[in-house]
Amino acid sequence: MQLPELKTLLVSLQHGVLTVILNRPESRNAMSLNMVEELSQLFRQLTCESSVRAIVIRGAGGHFCAGGDIKDMANARASGIDAYRDLNRAFGSMLEHAQQLPQVVIAVLEGAVLGGGFGLACISDIAIAIDDAKFGLPETTLGILPAQIAPFVAKRIGLTQARRLALTAARFNGQEAARLGLVHFSEASTVALEQRLDETLVQIKRCAPQANAATKALLLNTELQPLEQLLDQAAQAFAEAVVSEEGVEGTLAFVQKRAPGWAL
Repeated sequence: MQLPELKTLLVSLQHGVLTVILNRPESRNAMSLNMVEELSQLFRQLTCESSVRAIVIRGAGGHFCAGGDIKDMANARASGIDAYRDLNRAFGSMLEHAQQLPQVVIAVLEGAVLGGGFGLACISDIAIAIDDAKFGLPETTLGILPAQIAPFVAKRIGLTQARRLALTAARFNGQEAARLGLVHFSEASTVALEQRLDETLVQIKRCAPQANAATKALLLNTELQPLEQLLDQAAQAFAEAVVSEEGVEGTLAFVQKRAPGWAL
């Protein structure tokens, strides 16, 4: 994979794992329009990048993301309401791209996980937080609304909890995020956080990449398609997987009592 030149992100690829670091530490990695555009560009490239098996998203300087960049909103004021709409919708499109990625997306959450950062956490397949991370939806305290992230938050933690958090702007920590189902793990220290990340990546690498991608698409489609149609498509995908290169290798490795090629 040829990595693009980026100004607001630090990107590195090692052993099939792409680490994406939101890199605006002076603003607690607030999501600027440039960052949204760069994330969208990167996610579009990753859609067809089979060499990448997992994507780890985290923030620089001890914070994940403090939400949208207020300076961008102020700059858009001179252009009128259309500029605000386009700015906001661009962020939602980026989240859509991220959610549909065929790779396993892992969010590592430290410090501020607010607003847009909260939304980005909600599209991850696996979320790992530190106990003292600070989560919240502060938009209504600014007189605005969590317009693009609201659907993703409601899907992640359920409508009743999403309503409570959005309408009170309540702040909570990693342990509460785990209780709500927003994150899967909350760890007491940075050492434990990194250990959990390493363990998760080891688990992912045991799974066949194309099988993971097809399984992720199937799970996401459970919210979109009627059951009969979904089961028909799932049966076809299963049959194709059985006769695929991965399916043949996986069954042969099982019979021969060895690790399949993708796990080596």
